[in-house]
Amino acid sequence: MARNKSTDPSTGVDGTKPKKQKKQRWYHQVWDAYKMTRAEDPAVTWIMLAVFVGILAVAIGIGLAWGPWVYTLIVGLPFAFLGSLFVLTRRAETAAYSRIEGQPGAARAALGTIRRGWTFDDEPVALTPQQDLVFRGVGRAGVVLVGEGPTHRVTKLLDGEKRRITRVLPNVPVTTIQCGNGEGQVPLKKVSRTVQKLRPTLTKPETAEVLKRLKALGGAKLPIPKGIDPTRARPDRKGMRGR
Repeated sequence: MARNKSTDPSTGVDGTKPKKQKKQRWYHQVWDAYKMTRAEDPAVTWIMLAVFVGILAVAIGIGLAWGPWVYTLIVGLPFAFLGSLFVLTRRAETAAYSRIEGQPGAARAALGTIRRGWTFDDEPVALTPQQDLVFRGVGRAGVVLVGEGPTHRVTKLLDGEKRRITRVLPNVPVTTIQCGNGEGQVPLKKVSRTVQKLRPTLTKPETAEVLKRLKALGGAKLPIPKGIDPTRARPDRKGMRGR
């Protein structure tokens, strides 16, 4: 019996097989990172070349002094490439931070570089009309609140959220961090490292329980204009008909 195309799970709605998404090669990722970095840091090309040539020069110098320089050149090539790649990685990280710095949610993007040990909410748990934001994370060091905005505004926002959490979890340490370039604030590129340096005080089961209770607590309530209930609003049908 012929198989019906519409019931074949390997085919699409029109009966054609979907195209497989090509896996991006590592050198494509390196090239994309280089283009992004060069747009923010034009000097990266010359710095990478200088490192590459410098390592090769050292390798050839060692070869001329103690042995055949051809062999040391061959050995020095991968080290020169790795050196240039290391420079690109560091400059790309700096360029990425400079691109998002000053934008709402930049702190959350920086916290996303923490691979394990911490769980952060995607949405802010506190905010103001001026786009001052507070993001919450849970780890073995307790609860961390990371705020972004001017010091005189974000301090009140962090203190209010800290009091709200302390009422629910009185025995759990709550750390507040201000992200920014002001006095007493942590620069954007150092936020993730600052969080990772916090000393663990909770066990894994305790961390899971804290995370569970905070999810029940909820996050920020988005401001809705008073006097209008969006769930009960109805269109003016007479106005739509021009009457």
